[in-house]
Amino acid sequence: MTIAQATPTLICVAPNGARKLKHDHPAIPITPAELARDARACADAGAGLYHIHVRDDQGGHSLDPDRYRAALDAIHGAIGDRMILQITTEAVGIYDVATQMATVRAVVPPAASFALREFFPEHFDEGILRDFFGWVADVGVVPQFILYTPDEVSRLRSLIATGVIPFDNPPVLFVLGRYDDGPESDPAGITAFLKAWRDDGHWTICAFGPGEIAVAATALALGGNARIGFENNMSRPDGTPLGGNSEQVAHVAAIARALQRPLVTHIPERHRRTAGETVNGALG
Repeated sequence: MTIAQATPTLICVAPNGARKLKHDHPAIPITPAELARDARACADAGAGLYHIHVRDDQGGHSLDPDRYRAALDAIHGAIGDRMILQITTEAVGIYDVATQMATVRAVVPPAASFALREFFPEHFDEGILRDFFGWVADVGVVPQFILYTPDEVSRLRSLIATGVIPFDNPPVLFVLGRYDDGPESDPAGITAFLKAWRDDGHWTICAFGPGEIAVAATALALGGNARIGFENNMSRPDGTPLGGNSEQVAHVAAIARALQRPLVTHIPERHRRTAGETVNGALG
């Protein structure tokens, strides 16, 4: 692995997550209007992708299509096409795979993230998921597969090889750390993920806790992309609270500029491609 210069980089923002509320940090954006304001600030700071969670009336995690449409409309109204808008399908122990798929079919978002372990448990219906991801490719929803261990990277490669996932080289997100208390995220953890993936892959990494910036900087130096935001971390490296998501975006953008990596707001076409067919869509 060598330091990558001049390769464009995508700064992604996960602004709120499924669990955190105003008592965790007053700047957590929850409502469509708050998300729109936060997205505009993040776009101004250099972000290129916005990863959206929506909440119910009590602040709980929701996959309600109408709530997603309201958030997407508000954000798009504030920033236009300046960032890729990605919805989450995260289950949070509440939703089953059928509901996760139904949400994506109802919303047809520009992009969506899929946790491999949620969509492909030990026993899964291959036919249903093959059909669903075939539809994702056909309508042009840009997928991102969330991977928590190097073993999951290898499993994703197997699902691609057998055609269950009809994307030859999809965007992936490597996750360091967990929501629960544990050891601080270490940039060294990137190595095992990269060994299991492919040299020409479009990969992004996120990290829990104040080690977020060190992990992001290492990812950018190695040619990858970084996801930051209050979903995973609300503190500066010294432990003091961040002022908002855009503060961390500006920090990562400065690192990218120092590495001579221009900021982009799209996923390269070769990573939005089915086996032999270009995915239709307006991203990039």
